[in-house]
Amino acid sequence: MQSRFARLRLLSLLALPLAAGSPLALAQPYPEKPVRIVIGFAPGGAVDFVARLVGQKLSERLGQGFVIENRPGAATSISAERVARAAADGYTLLLLPISTAVQSAVRKDLPYDLKRDIAPISQISIGPLVLVTHPSLPVRRLQDLVALARSQPGKLEWSSPGIGSANHFAGELLNLQTAVKMLHVPFKGSSESVVATATGQVGICITSLAAAIPMLQGKRLRPIAVSTAERIAALPDVPTIAESGVAGFDYATWYGLAAPAGTSAQILTRLNHEVGAIVTLPDVKIALDRQGMVARPGSPAEFGDVIARTIEQTGTLIEAAGLELR
Repeated sequence: MQSRFARLRLLSLLALPLAAGSPLALAQPYPEKPVRIVIGFAPGGAVDFVARLVGQKLSERLGQGFVIENRPGAATSISAERVARAAADGYTLLLLPISTAVQSAVRKDLPYDLKRDIAPISQISIGPLVLVTHPSLPVRRLQDLVALARSQPGKLEWSSPGIGSANHFAGELLNLQTAVKMLHVPFKGSSESVVATATGQVGICITSLAAAIPMLQGKRLRPIAVSTAERIAALPDVPTIAESGVAGFDYATWYGLAAPAGTSAQILTRLNHEVGAIVTLPDVKIALDRQGMVARPGSPAEFGDVIARTIEQTGTLIEAAGLELR
C-alpha cells in the first residue's frame, strides 16, 4: 500500500511541470501595459466623448491606462487602417463609429476591409442626429422647412461634417423621403459645420446633439427635429422626423469598440464583458443621456451584424439617391 501511494505521489509531482507549461498556466493577465484607443476625429465631439468616457472606466476597472489617440482625417479611414495594421494583441483598439462603416460602402479603394481586418468587440451606444437651423430662417417645424425647400429647389443649403459622413447620408435620406433637393455643404468636422450654421453661413445643419448643445443653449441654433424613431430626453419637446410627417424615418449614429482581426477570443470576451458592465453604470448612463445617447451594448457577433447592415444600407441609399461622392 505504501509503495502504491509513493508511486501516485511521484506521478503527481511529474505532472506539475506539464501543468505549469499549459496554455492556461502560461496565460498572462490582460492588460499588462497601457492600451491605446484610436479614434478618427480631433478632440471634441461625440466620438471623442464616447472614447474618453469608456476609456476612463476601462482604466479604473482594469488597472491600466487606456490612452486616447486622435488620428483624424480621410473620413476616419486613417484611424481604421492604423488599427487594422496593428498587432493583434489587445493593446491597440478602435473606437468605431458609424462613419467608418459608411466609408466602407462609399469607397472601394480603402487599404483595409472593415469586415475582414477588424474584430468587433461591442457596440457602446446609439445617438440621434438633430436637424437645426439658424434662427433667421423662417421655419419652426419640419413641415415648414420642407415647404420652403420645395418653393426654392436647390437653393437651401445644409451643412454636415463632410461628404460620406453619417450626417451627410441622413440628410440625403431626408431629401429622398421628402422629395426635396436641399444643397449639401460639407465641412471638415462637426464643430465647423455647427459653427457655420450658428453664424449664418449656412441655414441648416444635421449634426450630433453633442456638437449642437452649446449653440442650442445659447439660442444660436433652433432645433427642428431629431432623427431617431423616438424623442430624446435631452430635447423632450423636439419632435422626431417621423412625427413631423416623414413616416418610418429612423436614422441613428452608433459607436462601438473593435480590435485588429486575430485578437484572441479571451481578450475580446474580456473587453466585451467590461463594456457591457460600464454602460450600465449610473454615472455613465447619465453622461450618455446628457449627450442624447442611449447605451446599446451587445455581443461581438451582434456588433458585427450592425456593421455589415450599415454598409449594405448605405450602398442602397447611394444607388437610390444617385449620389456622386467623388
